[in-house]
Amino acid sequence: MSDFTLVGIDTGGTFTDIVVLDAGTNDGVEGGGIRQCKVLSDPSDPAGPILTGLQQLGLADQPLQVIHGTTVGTNAVLEGKGAHVAYVTSKGFADVLSLGRQEREQVYQLRQPEISPPVPPSACFEVSTRINADGSLSGETSVVELAELKAFLEAQDVDSVAINLLFSFLRPEQEQRIANALGTQWFVSCSSKILPEVREYERGIATWLNASVGPVISRYLERLQTRLPGSRIAVMQSAGTTIAANQAAQQAVRLLLSGPAGGLSAARCIGQQTGHVRLLSFDMGGTSTDVALSNDAIPLTGQCRLGAWPVSIPSVDIHTIGAGGGSIARVDKAGMLLVGPESAGASPGPACYGQGGSDATVTDANLLLGRIPAGTLLGGYLPLDLNAAEQVLQALATDMGCGLLDAARGVIRIANEHMVRALRVISVERGHNPAEYTLLCFGGAGGLHACDLAELLPTNRVIIPARAGVLSAVGMLVSKPGRELSQAILAPLASLDDEHIGQRFGDLEADATAQLLEEGCPAGDIVFQHQLELRYQGQSATIGIDWSVGSPHDETFHRAHERVSGLRLPHPIELVNLRLSARGPAALDSIDVSQESEGSGTIEMVQMPDLGEVVPQRHRHSLQTGESLSGPALLTESAATIWVKPGWVASVDKWGNLLLET
Repeated sequence: MSDFTLVGIDTGGTFTDIVVLDAGTNDGVEGGGIRQCKVLSDPSDPAGPILTGLQQLGLADQPLQVIHGTTVGTNAVLEGKGAHVAYVTSKGFADVLSLGRQEREQVYQLRQPEISPPVPPSACFEVSTRINADGSLSGETSVVELAELKAFLEAQDVDSVAINLLFSFLRPEQEQRIANALGTQWFVSCSSKILPEVREYERGIATWLNASVGPVISRYLERLQTRLPGSRIAVMQSAGTTIAANQAAQQAVRLLLSGPAGGLSAARCIGQQTGHVRLLSFDMGGTSTDVALSNDAIPLTGQCRLGAWPVSIPSVDIHTIGAGGGSIARVDKAGMLLVGPESAGASPGPACYGQGGSDATVTDANLLLGRIPAGTLLGGYLPLDLNAAEQVLQALATDMGCGLLDAARGVIRIANEHMVRALRVISVERGHNPAEYTLLCFGGAGGLHACDLAELLPTNRVIIPARAGVLSAVGMLVSKPGRELSQAILAPLASLDDEHIGQRFGDLEADATAQLLEEGCPAGDIVFQHQLELRYQGQSATIGIDWSVGSPHDETFHRAHERVSGLRLPHPIELVNLRLSARGPAALDSIDVSQESEGSGTIEMVQMPDLGEVVPQRHRHSLQTGESLSGPALLTESAATIWVKPGWVASVDKWGNLLLET
């Protein structure tokens, strides 16, 4: 690591954030610092802004250790720009992906919106291989069928192939046989490797997503590696761990929540440092807002969705809404003010960016109200155009039939309601009291809305991290290389002893270790966590419990089921899946490093149109440890602005985090 400069990169919809750890701080102690920059993203060439930012930081020709969170895969799925995929399955099951779960998106609407199948029927091919529920084989694909399959794929002119045989996880060699016969002409994904679990629809969707996104991710990472010769590149996975770029394409479906996972890695680290381990995290960027609830660990789920598709891969448990600094405000036909989910994005961006934007946005409203000082250089380099913001908001005010400031306040209020509703979804609606949690706000726009959201929840404690504007990129640096592996069992728990289960986990550990060793992780530093997914026989849903030799897992499950549902049933317990989490050492142990000095301690009094009075404005990093500042006040830095409302007091802890209390 000493020969490589450590860099974290988070590519978002509006900005690409880059942080670099200067020499002397790879162990997380003082002696260096973190430098940062923001560059407007370019969806047509995501690597371009990365090169621009590295040049600004003087790193263009240096060997780098890059940990990268990317939206390339996510955008390919949401925009329907993935690879052309063929679907191979057992005879009689070609329509599984089209039928889905027959869930109604709009429950009470008689005529449901039509959703195109992920793979059209013309691109589906059925083979004779039939694996039964007990693992026996009642049919196998012949050599003739394999030749017919190759001819079919060539005629379809597909880019990749998704293979999803019935009960494939019981006989993975059957899918591998088909994959071997296809050679290297196509990108091939096997369901027994992507998601070796029950539920053929969810397994099929995950395999299709991997086949669709894999070539896109592969091409992007190859271009990035070419433009950063001699550098090592790792990519953030949806579970909050990293994977080497040369392995990432084969597991592309595990990268779909790559960017938000970086923010949660940083949040976990900050919570452990400060002692505030019960956190409601709030990441507000230019295009969207991500919220999550955590208790001293990165929250994971296997039930997230991306667009219309279920993603049953372990992923960070976040709730995302289309509300960000670039969210567009407009008046509908009924005269109601709407904000988002449409966004001005990076190009043209909000009107105040001066790039031709003609719609009023949340950022324009914050600038007009004085929450963003008029002389701000966004990202440290982009001047804001107050006149342009006034023009678009005046047009909005005319449509609303109100004054200019009232229109701007309305935009902020609606945006806040959208975001606090998202925070309640992951707290109140799950039985958690927000007052017992600390609100951790970050992202370029998070500090502007922190006090408002805390009052609406309500909670009286807010943390704004030292590098809030680029925290997801910082989170890349403290993320660990890791793998999430699973294996379907489908057997009564009473029929399996610890020795048998331990052997199964041993096989998973060997697989994970081999993958992490390939990335350079020392075998002795890899840490494993073991979990059993259990259910009562006859149930569909499962509950996960930790596994260790000698523990009474049946009683643990009974208690867990009673805690979740209020019931303890007299039915036999079934072991559905084994889950293994493997973690290597992080590139950086903590983010307890010095911040490059910015600005001075000069206090400037500036006009605040929102309040109709002058308020103090000060550079955030001029505040000393333990120093406090009462609102109303503005605190500025190169990548973010913090609005301290009246009645709130801001103080700085020894790590440079801003603590807001009321």
